[in-house]
Amino acid sequence: MKKIFAFFAIALLTLQAFSQNGTVLESIAFKSKTGEVMKYAVYLPADYATSQRSYPVVYLLHGFSDDETGWIQFGEAGKIADKGIADGKFPACILVIPDGKVTWYCNSFNHKITWEDTFIQEFIPFVEKEYRIRSKKEFRAIAGLSMGGYGALKLSMRNTDLFVSCVALSSGTFTNEEIVKMEDEGYMRFFSGLFGKELKGEARLSEAWKANNPLDLIHTVPLEKLKSVRFWIDCGDDDFLCNGNSALHVEMRKIGLPHEYRVRDGGHTWSYWRSGLATGLEFIGEKFHR
Repeated sequence: MKKIFAFFAIALLTLQAFSQNGTVLESIAFKSKTGEVMKYAVYLPADYATSQRSYPVVYLLHGFSDDETGWIQFGEAGKIADKGIADGKFPACILVIPDGKVTWYCNSFNHKITWEDTFIQEFIPFVEKEYRIRSKKEFRAIAGLSMGGYGALKLSMRNTDLFVSCVALSSGTFTNEEIVKMEDEGYMRFFSGLFGKELKGEARLSEAWKANNPLDLIHTVPLEKLKSVRFWIDCGDDDFLCNGNSALHVEMRKIGLPHEYRVRDGGHTWSYWRSGLATGLEFIGEKFHR
């Protein structure tokens, strides 16, 4: 009887260990050298508080008009990470979600917005000292949805020395034709403050646009550098952004840039991104594993 009791006690303790949840901290303020404040959320895996080891990190970018809380509240990123880690789908890692506001994770053409500079030069070094993070490219990845998918693509392409993997879900990647023909109201709302004010037609294809557009970057960044980043692109068949994503896939194939491309049933929705994040973290975890 004692042996049976001991067996069930051990089994219960094991189950509890695997059912432990990670810790989520939201709306933490980081102040840059310019005085601007960037808020962020962080997910720490369940054993972070009891271990002494350092962890891989995934920078997770939100969509347009959202903030650092979106991936936690609606995307259930903490729950997805808890389950994936417990199931052995990917190794324990830290998720960091910065507030990108509506910057498209860019510097503006007039340099009044310097989000990318702050993120690359200040925020990443700060975070990787503040938390026990393995600060090497092989243990650093970036992912995002919609505007954040665009941000993940362009940041990893412009900084190939920093990120080993990039997961872009329903990325806000537009073809040049789509930008040229976009209604003025839409262009003004999304892009004018970043790439030029009140631009119309071909004038929208400015140098600032090209310097941040994934469809241009794959032709201007040396191919060997791009090959050092693993790309995962996933966009639903009913998503209004499917044209830009499929065009990126085609162009990547043309230049011989290895990548994974998925088209699943779905649209521009949180249910699509939740399932996509789970699979995307598995893809990222393949490189984190040893």
